[in-house]
Amino acid sequence: MSNSSSSYYGTLIFTSYGSLGNLRYLYITFALLTYVLTVFANVFLMLVIYLESSLHKPMYIFLFNLALNGLYGSSAFYPKLMDHLLSDVQGSSYVGCLVQVFCISTYGTCAYAILTVMAYDRYISICKPLQYYNIMTPAKVRKLLAFSYFFPISGISVHVWLTSRLPLCRFTIHKLFCHNLAVVNLSCADTRLNNAFGLLLTTGLVVLPFILVVLSYQRILIVSVKASKEAQRKAWSTCAPHLITFANFSMATLFSVIYNRLELYVPTYVNLMMSLHIVVIPPLLHPVIYGLRTQEIRKSILKMLSTRRLFTVSSVSCHVTS
Repeated sequence: MSNSSSSYYGTLIFTSYGSLGNLRYLYITFALLTYVLTVFANVFLMLVIYLESSLHKPMYIFLFNLALNGLYGSSAFYPKLMDHLLSDVQGSSYVGCLVQVFCISTYGTCAYAILTVMAYDRYISICKPLQYYNIMTPAKVRKLLAFSYFFPISGISVHVWLTSRLPLCRFTIHKLFCHNLAVVNLSCADTRLNNAFGLLLTTGLVVLPFILVVLSYQRILIVSVKASKEAQRKAWSTCAPHLITFANFSMATLFSVIYNRLELYVPTYVNLMMSLHIVVIPPLLHPVIYGLRTQEIRKSILKMLSTRRLFTVSSVSCHVTS
């Protein structure tokens, strides 16, 4: 069997789990609860947006897709994590590892793209309010969403394909889950093409979106300074959830880059925090932040709960009367 073909049949071993002992059950419980909370928060937010017609606007359509992407990223991470915690040997097939690389990478890059088009939406809403609905048409929203998915998925597909061509000479990963750079480092072949393409992807799918969001908020700030106090308050209330979400995800992305580039030159607990941040914190906190900070969503939630309460009371009254 050739070296390249044998790579597909080897088992990759994750060494960062160490000796779990009886603590495995505590970790599994924590992981399961966090995953359930993440799924509930995102599904609940998606249902509110879907069921409430007043939220069928570009901003909330983008938010719906951000929540959907959070579900996708969490589901690419937690089930495998819990499987590792239950196992005495934490391993993965090479193909399974590449699938996880693709899923987690597309989750991260698509999230950044969606946050970028959300910043564009806020820029149009605040800087060009009278032209908002002429610019943010349903067709434009569909194109922006298509952009948010097509380029990240296409770029990551090529990146993973380049990685899959590398023959492996090592099978030990010093991580908690599969990451592209960790898999590339298992090869003894020339990886300059992979590293160059990875740098190109990071520039196009992370650095460029970051710059575009910063420029959008620079324009928003300039317009807000010249506006009235009431207009400034309204601009802040609509932008605050996105700013908090974007800052949180940018920090998670920075931690992820540091984690994967520094390898073992960081303490174990820092290593663990960096590896988990991007797949644990954003999917859980983003729907909570928008639910608490966005007035229209809060009103919609209260409206739905009030309607359900009235329906329940009415049903009980009818039953007693009959």
